[in-house]
Amino acid sequence: MLMKRILLLEDDLPLAHTLRDMLEDEGYGVTCVYDGAAAAEAAYEHRFDLYVFDVNVPLMDGFELLEALRDARDLTPALFISAQVDLSSLSHGFRAGAFDYIKKPFFPEELLLRIEAKIGATQPLHVWGDLGYDARTHSAYQSGSVIALGEVQLRLFGLFMSRIGVLIDNEELLEALDHPSPTALRVAINKLRHATGLQITNIRSVGYRLEPRHS
Repeated sequence: MLMKRILLLEDDLPLAHTLRDMLEDEGYGVTCVYDGAAAAEAAYEHRFDLYVFDVNVPLMDGFELLEALRDARDLTPALFISAQVDLSSLSHGFRAGAFDYIKKPFFPEELLLRIEAKIGATQPLHVWGDLGYDARTHSAYQSGSVIALGEVQLRLFGLFMSRIGVLIDNEELLEALDHPSPTALRVAINKLRHATGLQITNIRSVGYRLEPRHS
């Protein structure tokens, strides 16, 4: 079973990062965006198993975004989060095409329960050749034995292993670095290639992709 992918739209950065980290710890792949326009672009370019949209975000609110996606025949399940849960807002959200609505503030674990009820459990183990990555324990393996990678290397390893064959943009990869810069990213990925043998391709000015392993 492939990793389930979630598009998270939340402009409160600390909350967004808390939710992303929790969901990734549970084995989900999470793309975080902070405004409606970025969410629309991500939804157009990639396939997701679930949308989690805050309603009150810049450029395009969550309601408008989901309505536009539904008009484009995108039927991906969607859940709204908002500080407003009056009857009018609830009605608007469900008419826009959401299956659920959660009120701020909330315990992150409550969101996790609602997500798991909708799209189910994920597969935590990802394999590429003799390499493996366990998303639940954030562990790297080679030929069945744990291998030691630095924190930055392990974060990058997890990103690539959980999305084999998928182009990961530079902005998302930079979030894995302690001191992000284009040069630091190139150095970190080169170190990861040498340490693991991963076949990571650079798509110039866009991002990187771990190529599928062909038997």
